Amino acid sequence: MASVDELLPILYEELRQLARARLASGGRNVTLDTTALVHESFLRLQKAGHIELADREHFLAYAASTMRSIVVDAIRRGRSERHGGDVVHVTLGTRAADELGASEEEILEVHSALDFLAKVNPRLAQVVEMRYFLGLGDEEIGSALGASGRTIRREWERARLLLASIMER
Repeated sequence: MASVDELLPILYEELRQLARARLASGGRNVTLDTTALVHESFLRLQKAGHIELADREHFLAYAASTMRSIVVDAIRRGRSERHGGDVVHVTLGTRAADELGASEEEILEVHSALDFLAKVNPRLAQVVEMRYFLGLGDEEIGSALGASGRTIRREWERARLLLASIMER
């Protein structure tokens, strides 16, 4: 078993790559950059106290949950009246059109639906969290959760259907 302090230096660059991919490919309209997301994740992990993590996959699963929380908190903070409320922020650049992915509304809807799903089926919520907020693939999620990639794929499909149903309400 390794602690957060021991695993972070080893996995720092991988976390940066995952965070970069999530922030860029998803077009998240969040005022976070890759470094800020990784560092804030590490600070929250440290603040949680001495957490013994079994391996890399366990660490990444825990990091996925932490990054989800940070992204949602950033969206909520940005929407507060004090920070300009619902003012639309536009990023100027040549890649702006390519980076229009999940909106803030979608992220918050997924977050709320995940909270509900976690009460019904915590494992499916964890699969969605690791895939949606950290960008892990079926095999990586399976490794972290002790299942095959094929099982995770089936769980992902089931979770998507349940989330769609929850979000339609």
